[in-house]
Amino acid sequence: MSDRLLELRDKIDSLDQQIQILITERASVAQQVAEAKQQSNDSVFYRAEREAQVLRRVMERNKGPLSNEEMARLFREIMSACLALEQVMAIAFLGPEGTFTQAAALKHFGHSINTIPLASIGDVFREVESGAASYGVVPVENSTEGVVNHTLDEFMTSSLNICGEVILRIHHNLLSNETELANVKKVYSHQQSLAQCRQWLDSNLPDVELIDMSSNAAAAAMAAKEKNTAAIASETAAEIYALNMLVPNIEDEPDNTTRFLIIGQRETPASGEDKTSLLITTANRSGALLGILQPFANNNISMTRIESRPSRSGTWDYVFFVDIDGHENDNNVKQALKELNKAATMVNVLGSFPKAVL
Repeated sequence: MSDRLLELRDKIDSLDQQIQILITERASVAQQVAEAKQQSNDSVFYRAEREAQVLRRVMERNKGPLSNEEMARLFREIMSACLALEQVMAIAFLGPEGTFTQAAALKHFGHSINTIPLASIGDVFREVESGAASYGVVPVENSTEGVVNHTLDEFMTSSLNICGEVILRIHHNLLSNETELANVKKVYSHQQSLAQCRQWLDSNLPDVELIDMSSNAAAAAMAAKEKNTAAIASETAAEIYALNMLVPNIEDEPDNTTRFLIIGQRETPASGEDKTSLLITTANRSGALLGILQPFANNNISMTRIESRPSRSGTWDYVFFVDIDGHENDNNVKQALKELNKAATMVNVLGSFPKAVL
């Protein structure tokens, strides 16, 4: 071994020791923060706006060679572990174990949490409303499949707030107990994933039987039990079901992305880079839609999304789900909401929250 290589390894060992000392010191300060909160009767342990601000500064300071995403991921895990010293949060998500929704929960909160898989989006809302979970994670839209209507419908009756968002690049991976692609005779997956990997499957496994499952996680569980089978599922599913990553990223569309919402009982203070989600109803008359959009233009507010859903209160009556830039406590957003309340039948602020960091 060369002297140069020995020197570099000694330097890495020294840096590792310094990093460990600093992480230990940070964890100690986190414990002191918890004690200070208890003394001041502050029961809020997790602050989404504070975490978003920290991660933005991490990325601003980053000079490489690690990417911003990788650097933020490392710091998120440190913050997650330190927060767990104060309180281990229970996070409900649309299950079962190994879904992309669970991956979104871990991306947002880190791995030092307890995740609770539930059978439906409605169940996630109920779990958070009851206080059994600190927060919930639900999908809201996909870049290829569109909006998740069940999530929007829940907001019509729920009192929960949107506290954050997660943008997750959807990578479909071929997982198996096998180590050779030639040994795979069946592929399990959800029908949407099978469709999104159709070109790859036709080119690489043209004679393999494709079997539709209720979820990619259920497919991974099946592949873990059977020989000569594989599943199309997430990296999280590979970890949970101890499967080999036979072929990564087999999706036909590399930019396939899903947006998830973090739901909770508390409102989130401004972080400096925020969004606000609104539920709006208006009379069924000419110019009604223009009337609810005009206040945003008047106050120089960018609208990032609008969706309509049946109101359930009358035939052909609709409600609008709108996302805008800014926090509800920003002066221009306050003015827009004041004008909007005059133009609309009802305006419900579903939540203001930090924009997804990555």
